[in-house]
Amino acid sequence: MAAEMNINWYPGHMKKATRMMEENLRLVDAVVEIRDARIPESSRNPDVDKLIGGKPRLIVLNRADQADGEITPLWRRALTADGTMALEMDCRSGRGVNAFPKAARTLLSELIERSEAKGQVGRALRFMVLGIPNVGKSSFINRLAGRKAADTGDRPGVTRGKQWITLPNGILLLDTPGILWPKLESDEVGLHLAWTGAIRDDILDVELVALKLLERMRELYPSAIEERYKFTPDPAATGYELLQAAGRKRGFLISGGEIDTERMAHVLLDEFREGKLGRVTLERP
Repeated sequence: MAAEMNINWYPGHMKKATRMMEENLRLVDAVVEIRDARIPESSRNPDVDKLIGGKPRLIVLNRADQADGEITPLWRRALTADGTMALEMDCRSGRGVNAFPKAARTLLSELIERSEAKGQVGRALRFMVLGIPNVGKSSFINRLAGRKAADTGDRPGVTRGKQWITLPNGILLLDTPGILWPKLESDEVGLHLAWTGAIRDDILDVELVALKLLERMRELYPSAIEERYKFTPDPAATGYELLQAAGRKRGFLISGGEIDTERMAHVLLDEFREGKLGRVTLERP
């Protein structure tokens, strides 16, 4: 990936944000890790395990409404182990968000019992909310708070600094900036992050990212290409030829009858991220 795309993808502010999270972990009882249900493995920051140590963790599979409905439950079961809990949610629509307070209390039931035994009844439960950029942390917080408590944006890196948000049910959430990790394990992980918008488009070769997405969609969901772009993807075609075919169907022509593949690439990525290609999960547990 790095050789192909030359992504300078670990900005300086992320190093600073990681240090800030390390310092603030002692202030919280548990961690809520938001992942993208379409890429539950690639949207996991591998540094988080080391960072949080033995803190209890609740994993939220966000954007479940855009993910394959048959595969997300398999991921939820696979992730529910070693005291970790996992919930399916769609923070944009609010589906599944109301399950969080009860799950949070179940996760910290031993701590609650110990606190009550010491006479600390109703002690606030403190959670750090973390995840990679553009995975929906702020939408999750705003849904629970019932107001715009955290900044949201469809661009990576909108959240800045430290924010505590008080929920009506005795839960405090510490919002954190989205952080990536310094070294990509594989080209595939990099592409997954690029497709879902965790890496900014302006540092990517957008045509390369788009043609790779068409190749993956042909492999996993060929009917989605047929329905959206009105052509049957040829198994022998290159990714670039698929991008040209989609651009031709959309009428994206420039002078001399050439196809504007750059415009088609931007449209394809936008439509994929908006869920217009249907419910798609790019990884299997």
